[in-house]
Order: sequence, then structure tokens, then C-alpha cells
Amino acid sequence: MNEHTHFSAGTEARRGLPSRPWSPGEDRRQEMLVRYLGAVAAAAAKHVGAEEQPQPAPQSGASGPAPQATPSAQRAGPAPAAGMPLVRDVMDVPAVSLRDDLPYREIARLLAREHVGALPVVDVEDRVVGVVSESDLLAKVAFEASGHRPGRVGRLRERRLSGKAKGETAADLMTSPAITVLPGATVAEAAWLAALSRLKRIPVTDRQDRLVGVVGRDALLQALIRDDAAIQAEVEDSIRAVCTPGDFKAVEVTVHDGIVELAGRVPSATGSRIVAEVEAIADVAEVKNLLTAA
Repeated sequence: MNEHTHFSAGTEARRGLPSRPWSPGEDRRQEMLVRYLGAVAAAAAKHVGAEEQPQPAPQSGASGPAPQATPSAQRAGPAPAAGMPLVRDVMDVPAVSLRDDLPYREIARLLAREHVGALPVVDVEDRVVGVVSESDLLAKVAFEASGHRPGRVGRLRERRLSGKAKGETAADLMTSPAITVLPGATVAEAAWLAALSRLKRIPVTDRQDRLVGVVGRDALLQALIRDDAAIQAEVEDSIRAVCTPGDFKAVEVTVHDGIVELAGRVPSATGSRIVAEVEAIADVAEVKNLLTAA
């Protein structure tokens, strides 16, 4: 091995090493992250499938204005399956918010007091009109400190940022419209929206845009990633639904970190149905099929 090849091999090996020593429980944390991403990906796939379904044509002779499109996160969609956790089950209530006329110095104090990076902005009727964040405040301070002013033919983005930096209230500084979610949305849909929008917290509103709560990414993670006992209970219920009582008793189920192991002797066709049912469960990371044909 020449010097160049030796150096290249060493560089490649170092790339495979973590940049810092793994802390206790790092393997577990990464496993949870992978399962969380899998659940978000499944939610995204379902959402895209719903988007591609043809919409029913309006009835002939129907009068009145055409229905307006609503944001993706607030589209009603099909009813969630029984037992699927919903946003209302995991959201924080009451939700901290700020009024649109709150001065920016008070916004900074409120964000610091609540230990959050962003808060929803509401009007006098408690409707969410935007979100103001630490980055909005920092942008204002940075523009004021720099003294930069866009020229007459300045770029649109610079002019918009300059105008925003001159603002003194939440209404001037906020990002609008706000990305929100309905209480009846599933946690998988909310997690997909949080990942797509790179948000740590999403305001929860009713259909009149009034604030009813806020849901955080950590709460979505905990709701999506059930413990092994809960997964095993659902696996056993699914197996019971496709088996005779005798075959059900012959199947042994164990679950560890979302990995389901199936053992026992059942008819070949029954075994195939069992595996298909278990693989369809969202929280199942992997199925180890050790079933043998009876």
C-alpha cells in the first residue's frame, strides 16, 4: 500500500467514526429517531395518496361559490382509524400566545420567560394571524445595528426585510400566515407537517382559526413511538383477528425496540396473513418471521 492509498484509507475510516464519544443510550436514541422518521414518511405517503385521489365533480345545477382550498394541514380528509392518536390528545393546553400589538421588547421577554423560540400571534378574537420567533427579533436588531438600507432598486427580499426591521410590534415582525393544525388531525400528519416546515412547535386551531393549543415535536415523537408493550398488544389483536383460536395460541410474539419476532407452527396460508397484518402496523420497525408450516 503506497502512502497516498494509506492516507485515503485512513480518511475513509475516520469518516465512519462519530465526531464525539457516544453518550449512554445513544443507540436507543438513534433507533427512536429512525422509527420516528419512518412514521413521518408513512404519514407523508398517505397524504400524497389522498392528494392524488380525484375529487367528486359538483352536482349539476348547484349554485353558490366554489369551495375554497384550505391549507394541507387543515384539510379534513378521511376519518382516522380507531386507536390512532390525535393532536388533541397530546397538545398543550392552554397555549401561550401574544397579541399582535405587543412591542418587540415585550416579545423578547415573553419568549425568554416561556423558554421557547417562537409563539403564535393572535388578534383580539384569539385567531392566529402569524408566528413571531427569536429569528424575527434578531433580524430586526441586525438590520438596525448594521445601518444597511436597500437602494431604490434593491432586491425585493432586502426591501421586505428592511421594512420588517422597522416594525415595533408583533404584527410588524411576525411571519404570516401561520402554519397550523386542527385538533382532529393525527399525530402522524402533524409530525409530517412539522418535519416539512422545520418547526418545533405548531399552533393548534379550530376551524375558525382560534387558538386552542400548541403541539410540540417531542410530544409527537412520544405519541408516534409507542413502547414495546403497546406494540405487542396491537400485534396480538391483529393476529387474533386473522387466526382461529387454536392457531392464535400456537403463535408466540415477542417485541424488542419495535422489532417483532413471530414463532410457532401454523398453516402456511395463515402464517402469510399474520406476517402481512403485523408488517402493516405503523410502529413495527421489522418483522422476524420464525413461523413454521404445520
